[in-house]
Amino acid sequence: MPLLRLFFLMVFAAGSLFSQGETYYLMGTYAYIELPGKEMNLRAYKYLREIEFKLSDYIDTSEISKINLSAGKHFTKVSPITLEIIKKSILISEKTYGVFDITIGSVTINSKRLNKISEDSAYKLVNYRDIILKDDSVMLARENMAIDLGGIGKGFAIEETFRWLGTKKGFISIGGDMKIWGHKRTIAIKDPINGGSIAQVVNAKDVSISTSGNYIKEHIKTQDDEIIQVTVAHESATFADAYATAIFAMSKELREKFLKENPDVGVFILYKDGSVFVNERFRSFFDVLILKGAESAISKTKNEE
Repeated sequence: MPLLRLFFLMVFAAGSLFSQGETYYLMGTYAYIELPGKEMNLRAYKYLREIEFKLSDYIDTSEISKINLSAGKHFTKVSPITLEIIKKSILISEKTYGVFDITIGSVTINSKRLNKISEDSAYKLVNYRDIILKDDSVMLARENMAIDLGGIGKGFAIEETFRWLGTKKGFISIGGDMKIWGHKRTIAIKDPINGGSIAQVVNAKDVSISTSGNYIKEHIKTQDDEIIQVTVAHESATFADAYATAIFAMSKELREKFLKENPDVGVFILYKDGSVFVNERFRSFFDVLILKGAESAISKTKNEE
């Protein structure tokens, strides 16, 4: 099953909190929800589906699809959830120097998927500053612009569901994005080069984790050909997801600048030669961090620092 993606980019290991964990198909991949009771698992899944029906550009009736169809024409009234993710996306675009940009949809949707415009024309339409907000309505300034939330949607859905649930403990994972709260858990970070895991960690506190990489399909343009995978640890699943996408796409120089300006972002970067870079913020989220091939990792860490 290719959509399974080895179940998760980040696969979880031993340390299950509840015996009633459930697997669901959600947002084009597989989700695992582990909460106190099957009934609560189902409630969380249904809420996640509500979010998907608002945000997915694959669903013609979603609010995002309506915004895209109205690009350059008129405003579209949206729900608070859709407005919130768009506002957060604009904020993250500003913090990542425009590297993260949900208006990449002109390329991923209107050019590559629908063949409505050429790729060159599509890239000229990518500009988050052309997202216009007016009260509870949204408009894209130019025709053939489009919003694609693929780089933030799963993390945002997890974070919103976590807040909506209000449970003391839980675990939600969708594809390469996850959130652990109220308990400790062993997590294995996938090794896309040799298979198995490149590292195992046990969280010290609540944490959101997201992984980005181009080893399944080349869907993110990166300016650093040496990087194969980026894993981000953050308090928020929304920011973890978006930052993993952006950091993977950055040049080495821009990445270093971003990490200095944003000390709240933990990163675990895997390079094509098998070495890794782990910053102090990433380490702070975990009581235990065991690296495979630690000696090669130490040299790369020193070079980056």
